[in-house]
Order: sequence, then structure tokens, then C-alpha cells
Amino acid sequence: MPTILAIESSCDETSASVCRDGAILSNHIANQAVHEQYGGVVPELASRAHMQHIVPVVDIALKQAGVTLSDLDAVAFTQAPGLIGSLLVGAQFAKSLALALGKPLLSVHHMQAHVLANLIPEERPAFPFLCLTVSGGHTQIVRADSPTELTVLGETIDDAAGEAFDKSAKLLGLPYPGGPLIDKYAKEGNPKRFAFAEPQIEGLDFSFSGLKTSVLYFLQRERAQDPDFTEKNMADICASLQATIIRILLRKLKRAAQDTGITDLCIAGGVSANSGLRNAFTELGKEQGWRTFIPAFQYCTDNAGMIAITAYHKFLAGDFADLGVSATARSEWS
Repeated sequence: MPTILAIESSCDETSASVCRDGAILSNHIANQAVHEQYGGVVPELASRAHMQHIVPVVDIALKQAGVTLSDLDAVAFTQAPGLIGSLLVGAQFAKSLALALGKPLLSVHHMQAHVLANLIPEERPAFPFLCLTVSGGHTQIVRADSPTELTVLGETIDDAAGEAFDKSAKLLGLPYPGGPLIDKYAKEGNPKRFAFAEPQIEGLDFSFSGLKTSVLYFLQRERAQDPDFTEKNMADICASLQATIIRILLRKLKRAAQDTGITDLCIAGGVSANSGLRNAFTELGKEQGWRTFIPAFQYCTDNAGMIAITAYHKFLAGDFADLGVSATARSEWS
């Protein structure tokens, strides 16, 4: 029954989690409100905030789990990808702690952890399963044959879906982070009122840069005729934009399911907290005869719980890291 402390610091959330024998005992997250005034994450401010938060966050996670440092069997951390300054804070803390305790170290890939967040609840997918992983920096379709055998079948060739949400929100004059606000307005709007570009990309890859350009030109054109167009039509614009992004995502996921014959499907990543995507994914699953799985909200955004469950399976596989392992801003995997 290994007890593992996991640390996540890839972007602007400082998080710590304790996992015992595959069960998440705690998952504490400290957010960074400092970025809101800048309309996006400022890397230098993020790394400074991580240094301020990491000790109290780890302390709270240990107390919530009812364990002490001496109870730990390993220490895990997010090794890649992410903001290098943020990653280094978590990596150096984890390595120092593992060295001081004389415990093994586990390095975790952030995107693999998003996929394996679906293994946290008691009701979980069976292998093999497909996972649509959608976040601010990544959009991927992943085939999982086991906790340690993950293959990317398709991914974005330019912008991620979460980036399309946030940058479109900025064009609409919405504050950062804009994705949740688009979801909020979309609930009151007509998703069929406005049409936006849907790039036609071969295979299972995605593209969202054309969609952002389409939104930009659309707003410029409409505002030239009516300066108050955005405010008057915010709900319908958001509903139409959200529906377009969801169609692009689920069209590819449906194709992946047809190509592989896999019927256990999941979504993960920060954008999987979007209510429109969750509902559309569930409905498509019923239509297609899939078993569908979505992590709880706390495991959708960046969090240490998903790092902990991934580290647990790496522990069982004996896949440990040495103290020379380095944090990496970009890290490809297949």
C-alpha cells in the first residue's frame, strides 16, 4: 500500500495530493489571482507565487490526508510540459524532499496525468479506452492500453481548444480566464444563430487558429455596423462559438472510436469542465452506445490528484526517476 505525495506546478496552480494504494486522500489547490489583471498567466509572477504557496499547500495536503512525512513511500512531481519556472519550483521541492526522506522519486508527464485522472473514481473505464484531452495548451485524442501504455492518435497542429476559448473571450471583452465565462453566457444563448469556421483537417488532428480568425473578422464586421453588437448579442455569440468548438472536438472523437472499435471513451483536461462539452459528450455516447467517463471537476483542471494517480501506477511498475531528472517546458510523447 504505497503512500505517495504528489506535487503539481506546471502553470498557475500550486497543488499537492496524497495517494494511498490508488485512493486519493487529499487534493489541495492554491490558485493565483494575480494574473487576472494581465489577461493571462505571467510566467515570472507564476513561479514567484509557487514559491510562496508550495510549503503551505503540501502541509495542508498532508494534514487533510492524515499522514506525516515519515509515512510517505515516494514523492512525485510534474516534470513536463509547462512553464519552466513554475515546473522548476515543484521539481526542486520534490527532489529535495525525496533526498531528505531517503524515498524514491517519481516524475510525471502532465498530459498523461490528465488521461489517467479517469482512473480516480470507483467507476472507471476498462482498457483499452480513448480519451479526448482538452486544455488551454493541448488538445489530443489518446489511446490508453494500460496505465503505462498511452498513445497519441491525434492532436492540434496549432492552437488548443482551451486557447480558442480564452482568446475568443478576450476578443469579446471578457476578463481572464474567459473560457468559463463563455460557458456561462452560452447557457442563455442560441447556438445556431451565428456560424464560424470549422477547419477541415485530415485524420484525427485538430486546428483552431482558423476559428479564432473567423471570430475576429466576424466581430470586426458586426461592430463596424453596430458598436454595441457584442454586448447586445453576447449570449448568442458565446453559444454559437462554444457549439462550434464542441462539434470540432466530438467529430474527431467519434471518428477515432469508429477507427479503433473502442467503446469506452473519456474526456479530461481543463476544458472538460465545460458544461456544454460534458453534456454533448454524454449525449453522443448514448447515441453511439459508448460507455462514457468524465473526471470530477476538481480533477479536470490542473491538480495534483491526477499526478498522484499516475505516480501510483508508475510506482507499481517500478518506473522511478533519479535525482538528476530535469523539468522540461516541452516534452513530446507518443
